[in-house]
Amino acid sequence: MIEALEPLEKYAERFTAPEPEALKRLRLETTRTRSFPQMISGPLQGRLLALLAKIAGARRVLEIGTFVGYSALCFAEALPAGGEVITLDSDPTLRTVTRSAFARVPYGRKIQLRIGKALNLLREIPGPFDLAYIDADKINYSRYYDAVFPKLRKGGLIVADNLLWSGAVLDRRAQDPDTRALRAFAAKVRRDRRVEPVLLTVRDGLMVIRKK
Repeated sequence: MIEALEPLEKYAERFTAPEPEALKRLRLETTRTRSFPQMISGPLQGRLLALLAKIAGARRVLEIGTFVGYSALCFAEALPAGGEVITLDSDPTLRTVTRSAFARVPYGRKIQLRIGKALNLLREIPGPFDLAYIDADKINYSRYYDAVFPKLRKGGLIVADNLLWSGAVLDRRAQDPDTRALRAFAAKVRRDRRVEPVLLTVRDGLMVIRKK
């Protein structure tokens, strides 16, 4: 599904705000050096994440799933002076990876990386947040949603990535745990009357959820 849409995505990128040079460098490095570099948000989705943070007037952002820090930098870039991004990941090797990436730009100082199991870390992190981004293990999406929701201010946004899962969510024969978890998460959010969700067909499916 993603491959079939690549020409359209490239066309969309042409008419989207340009990717900052530091983020472009990080993306290219990730392509050369990391397994599964497609996990990075990329220029189109990254510009959308930054724009959503600006539209929401965000000052505090919570991210679950750091990878190389690309999306965290997109959010930090969009925040005003004194803004804060707290990003959570279970991989301790990311301390070294992200330290270099965050040091390249002044707004990298707005980012705090916390290592550990996200569900445990979330118990210790006080709200309120203006925006929360979920892009980690798919099995726990519903649990992350439940943990984050009370920490989100009224009118704030939850953004969840990979809701199309390369089209697997359309295949009812696909019963692997990740696909089932993503279907269940989408259905859970759709039933939740406390929110207004929109599932966008940007890259691998980006669900934007507004807390009423």
